[in-house]
Amino acid sequence: MSHPIALTIAGSDSGGGAGIQADLKTFSALGVYGASVITAITAQNTRTVAAVEMVSPAMVAAQIDAVLGDLDVRAIKIGMVGGADVITTVAERLRAALSANPIPVVLDPVMVAKSGDALLDDGAVAALRDELLPLATVLTPNLPEAARLLNRAPAEPGDMIRQGLDLCALGPDYVLMKDGHGADSVCTDHLVGPERLTLSARRQHTRNTHGTGCSLSSAIAAGLAAGLTVAQATTRAHDWLQGAIAAADDLSVGLGHGPVHHFHKIWGQK
Repeated sequence: MSHPIALTIAGSDSGGGAGIQADLKTFSALGVYGASVITAITAQNTRTVAAVEMVSPAMVAAQIDAVLGDLDVRAIKIGMVGGADVITTVAERLRAALSANPIPVVLDPVMVAKSGDALLDDGAVAALRDELLPLATVLTPNLPEAARLLNRAPAEPGDMIRQGLDLCALGPDYVLMKDGHGADSVCTDHLVGPERLTLSARRQHTRNTHGTGCSLSSAIAAGLAAGLTVAQATTRAHDWLQGAIAAADDLSVGLGHGPVHHFHKIWGQK
């Protein structure tokens, strides 16, 4: 029996809660084999990011060529991609690969940290907007990231769908507007595109939410790799992540903002 394969292109989190590590855990938790292309190496834990070192564009290209030249990849997730040179390299390699073999791409535009600090400079944001958004099957921005892509203020609840539609006009087939930065007691995400969904859940109060964006986008990619539609993959990913957040406090990882429990359905249940 063969299992579907998904590829993540993202940065490494040495603390294991986000980035490549969260993506691979998510793929595995959802029954998908994970391959990876590392764009950056970070020295971080649950309390701080101590250092970041970017991988060269040539090495990023070599990793993409090696994986796509051998593995039957059914979906690609893109996370942290660093500077404009790496973004351009990823886009060039994927355009060539997708022209011969269309593969769904989930793009998590990692541009703004939970602290509110910008992670990409203006040139890199422009490259991401121009080069990667047109390749995306699903774009999964949080509210600050959507705002920066559109050069606007973050959306209020009543404007989330409009901003999502405006992002679709930049190239993605679908946009999932995530409400994780909102303040209401209910968190409401909106999927816009050929199909529309509204996904709501009670906002859970826990400090252990590190890697939620990485994990959600990877869960969507896992669903697409397994042959689900975008709506089906997004619904399953949303429900799975709610369970991972609910079980996050059971892990007790680190002294700061810990990760969600990727394997809450497999081990560690009370």
